[in-house]
Amino acid sequence: MKLEEIKSLAQLYSIKVSRMNKPELVRAIQKAEGNEQCYKSGASAICCQKDCAWRADCT
Repeated sequence: MKLEEIKSLAQLYSIKVSRMNKPELVRAIQKAEGNEQCYKSGASAICCQKDCAWRADCT
């Protein structure tokens, strides 16, 4: 997903997007959705969240 698409999604959750990079935005969205904030944390090899919307981009 492109950064502009992520910013639009973040705004749906009332997340202020200024000065946040892509990993920070994705983690904020994960938090807002009630999920583990693990995007680009290095845990993708042991991640068991197979349904995660960010999984393909997380490696």
